Amino acid sequence: MNIAQIELNLQKLMKNFNRESFIYDLLLAYGLPKASITRLQKGNLNLSTTKGEISWKKKLFFKPVFDIDLHETIAQLNGELKHKQRFVIVTDYKTLLAIDTKTNDKLDIELQNLPRHFDFFLPWAGMEKTQHLNENPADVKAAEKMAKLFDEIKKDNPDDSPDFIHGLNVFLSRLLFCYFAEDTDIFQENQFTNAISSHTQADGSDLDTFLNRLFEILNTAEKDRTDLPDYLNAFPYVNGGLFSQKLTAPVFTRRSRQVIIDSGELQWKDITPDIFGSMFQAVIGADQRGSLGQHYTSVPNIMKVIEPLFLNELYEAFEKAKGNQRRLNELQQRVAKIKIFDPACGSGNFLIIAYKELRRLEMHIFLEIEKITKAHSTKFSEIALNHFYGIEIDDFAHEVAQLSLWLAVHQMNVEFYRQFGRTNPTLPLKQAGNIVCGNACRLNWEEVCPKKEGDEIYILGNPPYLGASMQKESHKSDMAIVFEGSSNYKKQDYISSWFYIASKFINDKS
Repeated sequence: MNIAQIELNLQKLMKNFNRESFIYDLLLAYGLPKASITRLQKGNLNLSTTKGEISWKKKLFFKPVFDIDLHETIAQLNGELKHKQRFVIVTDYKTLLAIDTKTNDKLDIELQNLPRHFDFFLPWAGMEKTQHLNENPADVKAAEKMAKLFDEIKKDNPDDSPDFIHGLNVFLSRLLFCYFAEDTDIFQENQFTNAISSHTQADGSDLDTFLNRLFEILNTAEKDRTDLPDYLNAFPYVNGGLFSQKLTAPVFTRRSRQVIIDSGELQWKDITPDIFGSMFQAVIGADQRGSLGQHYTSVPNIMKVIEPLFLNELYEAFEKAKGNQRRLNELQQRVAKIKIFDPACGSGNFLIIAYKELRRLEMHIFLEIEKITKAHSTKFSEIALNHFYGIEIDDFAHEVAQLSLWLAVHQMNVEFYRQFGRTNPTLPLKQAGNIVCGNACRLNWEEVCPKKEGDEIYILGNPPYLGASMQKESHKSDMAIVFEGSSNYKKQDYISSWFYIASKFINDKS
């Protein structure tokens, strides 16, 4: 059961609304087993003996309520639960109130608007939205929108060939960039979404042709453009490799075109590239959607890695350099030359946090220099994306890692501008992170992240933990290659491959 299907099920449920079967239809809409729902209707699974109530262990407590206050009723029921029911629902069939007992989220809506709030009950379909201290609702909403769009596109394009899937991954990353760009002054406000709304057919039949042309224009410098209508020529030159590949957009229908337009209504400027990319790993394939927002290392945990690894020492050097312009300049040059390498980078969150923290340190240095010289510095950031290296085996995560780094650059440029009144231009994109799509156990790390005498390189990340009993044949084969000539590795965790290769990378003087 995917998100698009769930939303469609809820629309059908409300169109063919039936009080007597409502709660059972609701459970079926989220893909819960028909046999279990039948048993619930017959009373075999219902732990409540009160007429009209349904108490399903770990799933649901439902009560229709008339002539008494719904809010008081649900508060009382929530405090009296005995069977760890995930959701409490009360309704008079005009208003619906619900509580998610795990997250304490609450829903208070007119019943007819239920399809708009399909995401509230997604845990019934196995799609958890785990709460984190640094979770951003904009990231969750964006991931849900893209999951829905992916479902629609796959329904219209039933092609699972590697070439098509790669093309779709690139297409989605381009789409995300355009949404972000039109909300953050890279493009004109709503420029991308409005162009689709105004210049494509409502049935979606020409949207692929439109996007193919637009993406080609985004890869064409203004001086090389000829005979373009104004609405297309108004798009800036992006460059940077994001639109350089000539790939054909998937075909669309009325429904998928509308999802693309609706997605443009989100506030994409509020997304956080720190975790945004990782959340999109939940988009591709229902098997990866067990927890929207859970497939990433949290920002506090990333800081626990990078602070003792290099950041604390750099700030200590900064404190010692205060008041000394020469030492501050030397530290700034050192920071600009640092290389960060994540050989299991996923969608780039370790690299993104490291990039942003180095940019912020550089800003502190510039401010201190201005304090000493009593003059505004004219320097621009010298921290370049091409000093950030990664290896990622998943094609979609690899694409999103590069995209998220670009988004992080723009956000830090905005931060720099607010502080200094100047910044490096975001467009055209001049550099990309050196993210390689491949198997880190089989690639030569020095080819991915070249070492030179005097380089300051930090290796970080969160490689996969897999004990010997959990390893597939592909993992065992990887380890056999890494530990060639030895048999002592066979009971080791899969992550030991990364530690072994990292130690060779660090100690090899060649």
